[in-house]
Amino acid sequence: MQASDLDAVIANELRAYAFPWTRGIFEECLEGEHDCRVACVDDQIIGHAVASFAAGESHLLNVCIRRESQGFGYGRELVVHMLERCRNFGASVLFLEVRPSNHVAGNLYETLGFNEIGIRRNYYPADTGHEDARVLVLDLEKFVP
Repeated sequence: MQASDLDAVIANELRAYAFPWTRGIFEECLEGEHDCRVACVDDQIIGHAVASFAAGESHLLNVCIRRESQGFGYGRELVVHMLERCRNFGASVLFLEVRPSNHVAGNLYETLGFNEIGIRRNYYPADTGHEDARVLVLDLEKFVP
């Protein structure tokens, strides 16, 4: 991901999520030590992901596939790509949060071998206040795509 990709990234976020990340958040990630990637099909940005690294651990902070491109396996490809990158950066585990209401993402993570280790109360903004987050972890040393 580059700064020149942000218009497409933000457009995908706005179409995919009721509470999308802001341009400022993506700009901070690009300026910082985050691994920011885009997924393309026919030279069109159809998705993006952001991960962070520290002390042998990684955190998958954002994964998004634009609405029109969902259901074709691109989300799985992007997540697997990010897991492999995190492992290559030396991370032994990867953490992420997912909304309990996001059954598609939750099922994807479970098929990849993630385990739930906790709940973050009132983590996500929601139409009716806040929604909890399921905290998931994956042992990258045992992960086989």
